[in-house]
Amino acid sequence: MPELRRGVLFGVAAYVMWGLFPLYWPLLKPAGAVEILAHRMAWSLITVILVLAVRRHWSWIKEIVRQPRKLGLLALAAAVITVNWGTYIYAVNSGHVVESALGYFINPLVSVLFGVVLLRERLRPLQWTAVGFGTLAVIVLTADYGRPPYLALALAFSFGLYGLIKKHANVGAAESLTVETLVLLAPALAYIGFLQVSGEATFGHQGGWHVALMIGAGVITAVPLLFFTASAIRVPLSTIGLLQYIAPVLQFLCGVLVAKETMPPSRWIGFSIVWLALAIFTYDSLRAARAARVGRSARPLDHVVT
Repeated sequence: MPELRRGVLFGVAAYVMWGLFPLYWPLLKPAGAVEILAHRMAWSLITVILVLAVRRHWSWIKEIVRQPRKLGLLALAAAVITVNWGTYIYAVNSGHVVESALGYFINPLVSVLFGVVLLRERLRPLQWTAVGFGTLAVIVLTADYGRPPYLALALAFSFGLYGLIKKHANVGAAESLTVETLVLLAPALAYIGFLQVSGEATFGHQGGWHVALMIGAGVITAVPLLFFTASAIRVPLSTIGLLQYIAPVLQFLCGVLVAKETMPPSRWIGFSIVWLALAIFTYDSLRAARAARVGRSARPLDHVVT
């Protein structure tokens, strides 16, 4: 039980940090989204290297170098997460916090869709119902915005694809982030150098507090990911599935209560349909997990009877 409690606390900490990201990125202005992204990549690498140094965990390097398939998957994951990070920073700093929250609300439904299309998985009836309501919500919000919710869809599909790639790579959080940020380091440093030479950089030109916040972008990227990993190995997947909604709920509240973004009735209707879809999805997931546990506990008894 203590390990389970610790796992839940780690999970809550990770998702709360992710949920409060919309309060952090505006502090980095006047830096643009791409400059913030480049520094986030560079300082994330330094952070995870320090973590690995403290843990004295380097043996994985030889193992992963001998596996070009895993290296290729992590390089692809690096490209995909770059799109996700860049889109998210742009969304938050351009006044689309609520739309970014929508992306992470519909992400579980996108992951299910990937399972059907890419992995040939079969959905249960309630899963199809949830996906149907999710699609309806996107249609309603498209009518509300006067355009498809591009930022939300980009966030949902990029993060869903990132999760799919990471699942196949099967590499630990710190190790994976190290490789991914190493892949991204050269273009990140090149862009940072270009900005410095051209006189367009904000880093080092907006005071010491701004420098500290830009460095902190790497820390707040690595720490919740490590918390999440610590949680995932201690709690059931069904619990992680429930905890994951903490982040978009907090993002949504940041958009409505802090950023004061407009929420007309039609947008509330769209989000309500999303939440209905997620309620159906969560109920079905919990029911399936309960049935699986009952099945596992019944099998030994069946064996004894026969």
